[in-house]
Amino acid sequence: MTTTPRRYHITTFGCQMNKADSERMAGILEEMGLLFTEDPNEADVVLYNTCTIRDNAEHKVYSYLGRQAKRKHTEPNLTLIVAGCVAQQEGESLLRRVPELDLVMGPQHANRLQELLEQVDNGNQIVATEPIHIVEDITKPRRDSDVTAWVNVIYGCNERCTYCVVPNVRGIEQSRTPEAIRAEMEELGKLGYKEVTLLGQNIDAYGRDLPGSTPEGRHKHTLTDLLYFVHDVAGIERLRFATSHPRYFTERLIKACAELPKVCEHFHIPFQSGDNQILKAMSRGYTHERYRRIINTIREYMPDASISADAIVGFPGETEEQFENTLKLVDDIGFDLLNTAAYSPRPGTPAALWENQVPEDVKADRLQRLNHLVGVKAAERSQRYFGRIEEVLVEGENPRDPSQVMGRTRGNRLTFFTGNLAELRGKVVKIKVTEVRPFSLTGEAIELCLSR
Repeated sequence: MTTTPRRYHITTFGCQMNKADSERMAGILEEMGLLFTEDPNEADVVLYNTCTIRDNAEHKVYSYLGRQAKRKHTEPNLTLIVAGCVAQQEGESLLRRVPELDLVMGPQHANRLQELLEQVDNGNQIVATEPIHIVEDITKPRRDSDVTAWVNVIYGCNERCTYCVVPNVRGIEQSRTPEAIRAEMEELGKLGYKEVTLLGQNIDAYGRDLPGSTPEGRHKHTLTDLLYFVHDVAGIERLRFATSHPRYFTERLIKACAELPKVCEHFHIPFQSGDNQILKAMSRGYTHERYRRIINTIREYMPDASISADAIVGFPGETEEQFENTLKLVDDIGFDLLNTAAYSPRPGTPAALWENQVPEDVKADRLQRLNHLVGVKAAERSQRYFGRIEEVLVEGENPRDPSQVMGRTRGNRLTFFTGNLAELRGKVVKIKVTEVRPFSLTGEAIELCLSR
């Protein structure tokens, strides 16, 4: 008698850190013998890896949960899991709101999924949100791509930005050892992966919690040192890192990125506001002048580097003049991409309790005006690509045109061109840019690039 394998489905909300956590948890489930299914209604294990940065993401989770909770009334063997930041934030209150849940687990417990599911199989309803030291992950993630991969280098965040819930839900900073990071990258290189993005909620803080110092008095392990340490991993042709914090971004790091040929000329450095009073209220630890100096230094070393960032409008107390300082910074710098959001009060953060909240209609108006400027500046930045030769790492098929493949330039610009995916996946192709849009390009293939 044959037994049908159990199936699992994971829905991921939020940032790259969550996506990387989902890949690790999928790897654990597949090691347990489960098979992936695209349809959550066919799955025996349904896992929602959640985000609490924005209120709308949180509401969406509860909507999804409601559908599966109803299903569990007729399919009692269904295992229902909430992981990630909402799980960490809500804890046991999630069980009171959705009693059908089997497991509530914070981000720090992702590596313990099998152990926690064994407790569920023994008839227990589990809440795993207590702070722990994250042990080195020996599981193999189920990667969503066979060309590019994320590698966590530091978990948690020690910053205390007054709007941000991340330190409450992801815990304190815990850096992985350089040797463990390199070993994971070496395995990826052997498997044929071509690009790695090093991940951290505050990646510039990498190594602060590791022992040792240099004769110059700095930490022995920094992000700069890590880039030098992993740069020669065989098979890996491109390196990226995210997300950076302006408080810790150094010229030494910029110089390393310019010197190391595998490190791509793309930097994601959120500024959040262009006004110093708002930045102080946010507890960001820098001024807009400091931020501008960072960008200027990057462009001194790498004039063509792409710059992306995050910005918040409508932070408590923000005046029209302070918002216009953000518009001025965006206009002056000219970002290739800017992720924007209206301020959303998050539970457990200081700013959520302040009385000087900005009205929703004012936030919406400011967000619309900022987004218009972002599109204008991105279109201006895109013009520099027209007619140029760019190296594109082919990742997949254009979902809107099967005759085209898609990939990214070293500057992280999404690019489409006609080609055979079976022949080109994982290859770096030189293309001539024939069409530019604010956030993507189209081109014609010229030749394959040799591996570096």
